[in-house]
Amino acid sequence: MSIGNSPEDERPFEDDREESHLSVGRALQQARIAAGLTVDDVSNATRVRIAIVHAIEADNFAPCGGDVYARGHIRTLAKAVHVDPAPLITRFDAEHGGRPAPTPAAPLFEAERIRPERRGPNWTAAMVAAIVAVVGFVGFTAVKGGDDGGTKDQVAGGSTPTTSTSASPTPSGRKNADQKPEPSDSAIAAAPQDKVTVQVSATDGRSWISAKDHNGRLLFDGLLKQGQSKTFQDSSKINLVLGDAGAIQLYVNGKKIEDDFQPGAVERLTYTKGDPQIG
Repeated sequence: MSIGNSPEDERPFEDDREESHLSVGRALQQARIAAGLTVDDVSNATRVRIAIVHAIEADNFAPCGGDVYARGHIRTLAKAVHVDPAPLITRFDAEHGGRPAPTPAAPLFEAERIRPERRGPNWTAAMVAAIVAVVGFVGFTAVKGGDDGGTKDQVAGGSTPTTSTSASPTPSGRKNADQKPEPSDSAIAAAPQDKVTVQVSATDGRSWISAKDHNGRLLFDGLLKQGQSKTFQDSSKINLVLGDAGAIQLYVNGKKIEDDFQPGAVERLTYTKGDPQIG
């Protein structure tokens, strides 16, 4: 089969006995031909390389790079040729041992646990200093009153209101000491500058995602449902694969990524602690 040929040249012989037993690749190929599309047309519409489209139609999923990526490509190609991807994914799982259980994300990369905590004023120390100052003032007044002789009773009588007036800020100080600083508005707003922090949120649907650190260690491999998010962090680099990039919103190092990802498109992305360098 040559690249760029017309769908009419690829049209297979009709065989009703084989129609119910079509493989995943064969079903995608026949749907593409029925839609009047060439391999070039499908590749341009999905951004899946021509060689991978040919391989999938021949039921060769090795060039996809793994079962997760193969499912993403099958789903993308099925949408492009106007067929329901669910039966094809089910058939693929049955032929390749089923879908693997998602790998939980490593707790080390939860930004909430390593985010530096804001520190507010030390109200406890200020309150203690105020009390010491009040006690010193009362003591000084009492000693001075003793030196004046006849004013001793007056000082003793006046010491009570003096103490209560000066110590009146104490309850207010204790109230301020109990107050805690307001939390950050964003889970990654205080992302450390010496690390790369990536937040993946499924805002417009669900998507399979895979994340690895700079050593190639798998951090997460599974389905992210709509409304869910995952945060990953590494000392130098995060590698991402998005099965349906159009459903995902990314925040890298506290900044929103504005790339116009297409629904159903598979994206392979790499971010470092210096990103995003451009809009």
